[in-house]
Amino acid sequence: MTLWLAIVLVALISIGFKAAGPVLLGDREMPPRLAGVIALLAPALLAGLVLTEVTGPAWSGVDWTLCAGLAAIAVTYALRVPALAAIVCGVVVTAALRFLI
Repeated sequence: MTLWLAIVLVALISIGFKAAGPVLLGDREMPPRLAGVIALLAPALLAGLVLTEVTGPAWSGVDWTLCAGLAAIAVTYALRVPALAAIVCGVVVTAALRFLI
């Protein structure tokens, strides 16, 4: 439940940041540096959430099958596979490794 609460909070904060630009600037152009920060904030927060879930409490519960699934996602996404297909590939790799063990 805590993870879902964190995901919802990150989404709301991201939406808030994205809405703050037009509200504060009106019809003026947003500075490029600010737009870059806003664009990179959500992926950075999501990466932090994924890292804490993979490593477990106090960095003691690293699940190597999950790491292999994440690596499969990264490789397929780098090969320009659509995001949903890359995620499905990672799920299949993780499930297959857990089934074989």
